[in-house]
Amino acid sequence: MSTIVNPILPGYHPDPSIVRAGEDYYIAVSTFEWFPGVQIYHSRDLANWELIGYPLTRSSQLDMIGNINSGGVWAPCLSYSNGKFYLIYTDVKSRQGAFKDTHNYLVTADKIEGPWSEPIYLNSSGFDPSLYHEEDGTKWLVNMIWDHRKGRNSFGGIVLQEYSEAEKKLVGPIRNIFKGTPLGLTEAPHIYKRNGYYYLITAEGGTGYQHAVTSARSTSLFGPYEVDPTNPILTSHPDDELQKAGHGSLVETPEGEWYMAHLCGRPVKDKKCILGRETALQKCMWTSDDWIRVDGGSGPQTEIEVPGLVAKRAVSINERDDFNSSKLDHCWNSLRRPFTEEWMSLEERTGYLRLRGQESMSSLHKQSLIARRLESLHAEIETCMEFQPDNFQQMAGLIIYYDTDDYVYLRMSHDEAKGSVLGVIQSKHGIYDELLEEEIELPVQKVYLKARLEEEWLTFYYSLDGETWERVIGDIDYSHLSDEDADYIRFTGTFVGMCVQDVSGQLKTADFDYFSYKELKKGGSEYETSSHLSGRLGRS
Repeated sequence: MSTIVNPILPGYHPDPSIVRAGEDYYIAVSTFEWFPGVQIYHSRDLANWELIGYPLTRSSQLDMIGNINSGGVWAPCLSYSNGKFYLIYTDVKSRQGAFKDTHNYLVTADKIEGPWSEPIYLNSSGFDPSLYHEEDGTKWLVNMIWDHRKGRNSFGGIVLQEYSEAEKKLVGPIRNIFKGTPLGLTEAPHIYKRNGYYYLITAEGGTGYQHAVTSARSTSLFGPYEVDPTNPILTSHPDDELQKAGHGSLVETPEGEWYMAHLCGRPVKDKKCILGRETALQKCMWTSDDWIRVDGGSGPQTEIEVPGLVAKRAVSINERDDFNSSKLDHCWNSLRRPFTEEWMSLEERTGYLRLRGQESMSSLHKQSLIARRLESLHAEIETCMEFQPDNFQQMAGLIIYYDTDDYVYLRMSHDEAKGSVLGVIQSKHGIYDELLEEEIELPVQKVYLKARLEEEWLTFYYSLDGETWERVIGDIDYSHLSDEDADYIRFTGTFVGMCVQDVSGQLKTADFDYFSYKELKKGGSEYETSSHLSGRLGRS
């Protein structure tokens, strides 16, 4: 008996869409304003998952320059039919106030690795679209519909319309097939067919602590849909280790077993989920009267035992990128724009990542920032940087980042009296602060930077030789880097990485020799552990 440990995708991996193609399983997750768009993971056993790439790698597929925080790619749906992969996704341009501008697209590929096609525009009526492939070959788009009118339910139901593959567009009438249950906030629809029933799986209750998965069924694709009498079929209870359970997606194994991928969160103090919304997996079963149930009850399980499953591989979470390749590793992401020679290079100086400073940390357009997901509440990150700032408007360093409002930044800059200096910037809810009473003078232009993260606490260090480390500042509460710590709901998670700014417009560069990411035991010691993710430093 082998065990799957949840979350299977730790750190910021929300809105999972799971599908099987032959013996292979794939999960696609939301990426919001981070580029490339949509992460795809692969597994042969449901326990061990490898990031294999991103389908949205070109600006022609995803143009997010200027997109708002927590805009961009929402809730992708990955499906497979007749030897072809289909990916539906939303590019959200606005999301506050009465209106939401949510543009839905389709791309396809013959192989999961790509190449993926140019996008086909579908509609903009709402978000969380998915594609259902009927047995007769027809294809149907379902999405929630957004109702901006005063006094109406903004989550106006689940609409269905046929997609013509020949014409590459939606055709025929639009039908509202499901208005939701009393839980409300009905979204994330997926349709499955089994034993003559069409099952409509939706997310309800909102994507916070009341989140849930609900089920309804009909003998006709067009409804009416009968609500499962035991809804919700999955939701978190107050004592569950995994909170926010919802946004479910189903997959059937070749042996006829069923599983549900869903998002969840692991809070620290004050119910703040620093890592963001993660992906977990639950085993499911069918009742004698053909309703689906989560094995073990409606609460999410942290471990599920599966007979005959290949045990997960033991992998040390100790990754170092020396930037010796001509391409960035899969783990790296940028904000809103592709990796181009305009602002980054792995070839201008061999063995280094060179970043060219452009706009500030507040920019929704051209930030020169490269980062990876934080996947553990106990971690240590380190880099070595060479930088020669000429004025105070030029800065570079190590950043812990949520969005343009919330980050903590250990950075080198220039002071007219002292020359090169090291300081710490914290932006909390958009309010700028500098945490050191006196910045540290740096006698050289090469500096080693380190951050240690232990649950909600952050400590920065620096070194001039990479051996002897000096504490810069500790006990920084960085729990404001979470979905919950904002006036308006947001959806991403904490990233750690490197960045350069030159708001003087002179495009000053900084060179990074390496980046190290280590996960730690609680209390700060290093360890080797079993990991769900393998090969995370595969090349893009």
